[in-house]
Amino acid sequence: MTDSYFYEPAKGHGLPHDPFNAIIGPRPIGWISSKGTDGSLNLAPYSFFNAFCYSPPIIGFSTTHAPKDSLRNARETREFAWNLVTRDLAEAMNLTCAPLPYGQDEFAHAGLTPVASRIIAAPRVAESPVSFECKVCDVIDLKGHDGRPALGWLVLAEVVAVHIASHLLKDGIYDTFNSGVVMRAGGPTAYAAIGPDNRFDMVRPTK
Repeated sequence: MTDSYFYEPAKGHGLPHDPFNAIIGPRPIGWISSKGTDGSLNLAPYSFFNAFCYSPPIIGFSTTHAPKDSLRNARETREFAWNLVTRDLAEAMNLTCAPLPYGQDEFAHAGLTPVASRIIAAPRVAESPVSFECKVCDVIDLKGHDGRPALGWLVLAEVVAVHIASHLLKDGIYDTFNSGVVMRAGGPTAYAAIGPDNRFDMVRPTK
C-alpha cells in the first residue's frame, strides 16, 4: 500500500499551504465583470468556478472568506459577464485581484477595456476572445454537513448570450487548445496554460 499523508480539514492540514485547491486543479477561472446599482464597474477573478448544466447552460462561481463586490453586484443586479482568461491576459487578470474599495474600477486599474454587452447591463472585457452574458438564477449561502454556515457563497447563473472570436471556431468547432486558456493550478502562485501538446482523445463507450 502506498504511503500517504492523512489529515482532517476541520483539524488543520499541518502543511505550508492548504493542498485542497491544488488537488482540485487546474481549474477554469471565473473572470467576472459586473456593474453595481450605482453604475460602478467591477472585474475580479474567481478560481472556484465551473459549468453545471447544459440546458439551460448554467455556470457558477464561489466567493470565499468574506462577501466580495462581485457577490454584492450579482445579488443586487442579478447579472454578470464571464470572460475567458488567456495567457496574454494573465498579468492583467492578476491585477484585477487587487483589493480595491467598492466602486473603484478594476478595468481601469488593469488597463482593460469594458465593452457593452448585448443583453445585460454589465460590460464584457473587450480584450477577451470569449465572453458569456449571464443572468443570476440563485445565490446560495453555503453550509457544512452539520448545517453550520460556511465562509462561502455560490452564485449560479444562466448563460443568455455567448461571444466567441471567429478565429477560435475551426469548421464550427471551438478550438480549446489554441485559445490560450489559462487555469488556476493551486498553491499561492501557480497557474497552468494548455495548448495542442496537452491534448489526447478518447471515445466514450456506448455499452
